[in-house]
Amino acid sequence: MPVIRKTSTLSRRSLLRALGGGAALGALAGCGVPAAYVSPDDRAGADLSARDKRLTWANWPLYIDTDDKDHTKRPTLDAFGKRTGISVDYIEEINDNDEFFGKISPSLMNHQRTGRDLIVISDWMCARFVRLGWVQRMNRAEQPNVAKYLDPLLSSPAFDPGRRSTVPWQSGITGIAYDRRRVGREIRHVSDLWARDLKGRVTLLSGLDEAFALLMQGNGVDITRWTADDFHRICDQVEKNVHSGQIRRFTGNDYTKDLVSGDVLACQAYSGDVIQLQADNPDIRFVVPEEGAELWSDSLMIPDLADHKANAEKLVDYYYRPEVAAELASWVNYVCPVPAAQDVLASSGDKDTAALAENPLIFPDSTMRERLAIARDITSTERTEFAKRWNAIAGL
Repeated sequence: MPVIRKTSTLSRRSLLRALGGGAALGALAGCGVPAAYVSPDDRAGADLSARDKRLTWANWPLYIDTDDKDHTKRPTLDAFGKRTGISVDYIEEINDNDEFFGKISPSLMNHQRTGRDLIVISDWMCARFVRLGWVQRMNRAEQPNVAKYLDPLLSSPAFDPGRRSTVPWQSGITGIAYDRRRVGREIRHVSDLWARDLKGRVTLLSGLDEAFALLMQGNGVDITRWTADDFHRICDQVEKNVHSGQIRRFTGNDYTKDLVSGDVLACQAYSGDVIQLQADNPDIRFVVPEEGAELWSDSLMIPDLADHKANAEKLVDYYYRPEVAAELASWVNYVCPVPAAQDVLASSGDKDTAALAENPLIFPDSTMRERLAIARDITSTERTEFAKRWNAIAGL
């Protein structure tokens, strides 16, 4: 089991640009253009897995374990190859959900192969792929570990009931980070961001899909069934705090620099980033507000016409073996979607690795779990209107 070490604070979630330059393509996906939709009977291609022991996997940078001495080696992935005889072409090509959507959507909407057997994208974008019929259902009979060990909190999002087409790769929490020493008190509520002593030293995430759920929770909204009125209410609140100077700016991952420097005292943040920041500054805290916080995932999917579907299914199931999930969790430090990995880490002979089992930002405790929820996704009819309003407020 590798020892925990400080890795890059680059975050999968925080690389997103909301709609950004992919707005046109995003609108196409959101609208569900009939010509782009692929019916269930047309999604599967000839599976070459039995005679061609390989697959191509597209993932984000810095999102898998690497060897301490040779960063070109990926211990868990190398072990999969030795175990199964399947070679994996692992491509770190995803830097932005919309950008990647634009890269592979022409093939998918024209019912052509993408050249990839497995991809990892954020669940709000996964929802578009599922709605468009651009991914295949996985054969859960061949995935006993997924069936047995997938965290119940993540097992049935509204866009993919039963997780038949998607499987979480890693998860995280959108909450509040703050510097306890500089603030001089505890932050426990979303409304604490609007306190007078924090004026001009608060940031929010710029992406619509990243920011809205936590803010709604601050209003006591059940984010599994939020409404348009709930959305516009938070927009009114955020607009007011922009005009008053309470909000310093809207950010991507650069909120981490502001928090470390002290330019910002409190901000919307991702749990995985804060674990890394705490390695250098234990005064930086992450809080799941008493009203709740959003639990999100980046998920594995098998695109239509994938050449090696069965091989991809085996790889997905391999990463749900508790000992493999534990090794991955000790490196990436996100919320592990395999709770059984906690006992594996706890039994490690390495003190730092064993300590990870007690970190609630990797394995949320029962109190925290009660306050976590998966937001329903923004529907195709809502997205254009909501993105237009949010982007105007955030200056996107």
